[in-house]
Amino acid sequence: MSTPIKDPIEGVDGPRPSDRPRRASDQERFADSGRVLNVFSHGFLALWAVLIVLPIAWVVLGSFKTDAQIGGSAWTWPADWSFGAFQRAWDKGVGGFLLHTAIVLVFSVSLTMLFGSMAAYVLARYEFRGNRALYFFFVAGAMFPPYLALVPLFFMLKNFGMLNTYQGLILVYVAYSMPFTVFFMYAFFRTLPTALHEAAMLDGCSHTRAFFQVMLPLAKPGLVSVGIFNVLGQWNQYILPLTLMQKQSGTDPDRSVLTQGLVNLMFQSGYKNDMPALFAGMTIAMVPVLVVYLSFQRQVQAGLTAGTLK
Repeated sequence: MSTPIKDPIEGVDGPRPSDRPRRASDQERFADSGRVLNVFSHGFLALWAVLIVLPIAWVVLGSFKTDAQIGGSAWTWPADWSFGAFQRAWDKGVGGFLLHTAIVLVFSVSLTMLFGSMAAYVLARYEFRGNRALYFFFVAGAMFPPYLALVPLFFMLKNFGMLNTYQGLILVYVAYSMPFTVFFMYAFFRTLPTALHEAAMLDGCSHTRAFFQVMLPLAKPGLVSVGIFNVLGQWNQYILPLTLMQKQSGTDPDRSVLTQGLVNLMFQSGYKNDMPALFAGMTIAMVPVLVVYLSFQRQVQAGLTAGTLK
């Protein structure tokens, strides 16, 4: 005599005939909702791409036009594909602005990644009194926009003699980038296996050597991701250099960064606006950021998913 088959879901003898059509209809509704979600998400991504690509294309095309063409129609093709606007923009100081920005970012991003990773590693891997309070202290720094501290920062750097200096702006950039870096790397270091750190300590590694030779290489995807975000954020920063990189005297050199320099270039032209040169300067400002992001796009995606899937 055969034993009755138990339904694992309903807990009764045998499947009920009415269950099969109901389950099939549920699957169909789930598939339909998935298709609707895909259409909505793809449509939103397409709209987002248009909102990004069109302004970039408009700026790039404007750098090859004349003032009359820019004032006449925004989307007409340039009559003469000449690079003269780029040469004029470079001669007006865009090259110097680009150099100043590169100098600041090389040191500020490097110091942010070093100090942020060290702080996040200690907070994530070591238990001590005040650990959580110190972590929340770092994270709380992300809630304060730069506008709230402009006046104190100005007078602080003035007292230290660091206005219109690379080191002053670098220190400010590092301070404002630390909260996000610590927050991001803290979550990443928490996912790394503890056994590797313990094995390194058993082999005689010091805490410093274990961090730099074992744990930090494992965190490379996270470092690349947060590094790209820091580069983008500091490259596009405007209000901080506008306040802290002003000339203090007639003999003080002009150390304007790229965003600040482009705005100054527009206002200094007065009634003789050279819009193609300004558009060319904006194009020069966009190219390095696009190259960096496109070059490390896969690493950024890997870093963002690694911290959540491990």
